[in-house]
Amino acid sequence: MALLRKWLGLSVIALSAFSALADQPTAENSMIADAALSAAELKNAASLDSLTVPTPGEFFKAIEKGGKPNWTSQYRPPVSIKSTDRAQIALNLGTLIADGYIAVEAHDGQQVKNVGKDVLALAKKLSVSQSVISRSASITQFAEADAWDQLNEELEATQNEVKKALEENRDTDLITLVSVGGWIRGTEVVTGLVLQNYNAEDAKLLRQPALVSFLKTKLTNLPSKIQKDPLVQNVSRDLDSIEKMVSFSADHVPSEGEVKDLNLAAAKLTKEIGAPAE
Repeated sequence: MALLRKWLGLSVIALSAFSALADQPTAENSMIADAALSAAELKNAASLDSLTVPTPGEFFKAIEKGGKPNWTSQYRPPVSIKSTDRAQIALNLGTLIADGYIAVEAHDGQQVKNVGKDVLALAKKLSVSQSVISRSASITQFAEADAWDQLNEELEATQNEVKKALEENRDTDLITLVSVGGWIRGTEVVTGLVLQNYNAEDAKLLRQPALVSFLKTKLTNLPSKIQKDPLVQNVSRDLDSIEKMVSFSADHVPSEGEVKDLNLAAAKLTKEIGAPAE
């Protein structure tokens, strides 16, 4: 999976850019967020999107080199969107954006529209629905026309606009949670696909200690109120375990069982994020 290797390299670049930008004044952040991206630039959002880890789209595209994965095998049951907890909503929004990319990779127009409805519902709760509404008509049109490349671009643009809207609403901390949610769901999907056709070369590429360490740092820098959120505490705790799973030595080949453990850990978190609020 040569493209997976490329994605992992771009991960470090994107995360470094995110970390540096987070310390800059809000006005400068807005200038960058306002910069229009061309279609070609959107396809390389992993290195350009300074407000997030690489998009699920890049994550998933990276594993197709070795053959067409069984994307529909990574579908999950509908998740609850009734929560009023903003931290859970943001995390859940990230996982659902990842689900949108899965549907696009599966060339499943109806699933794209189903996921889009849930994304819009959560966006409304975070007061950023206009960012989704402005793209929803195009997403529906492209889904009905089987225009998958354009759909990928629309999803990337939607994700960028949601984050821009959160920034304008002074909810930049929620951007971290959207990104974490998307990464967790993406990790569940990628490890699941690796397990379908396990080989040593692909398994070794799951080594990502710097990436997980970065996500943990972003979570520990969140305001105290968000850090005390029970779900955020669970995510932070479980990321400690995940960090150990992806911090193996460069010459170590994770066994199929070890990849399975990582898959189960990510799946557990994804399920907790999407669980109905108590």
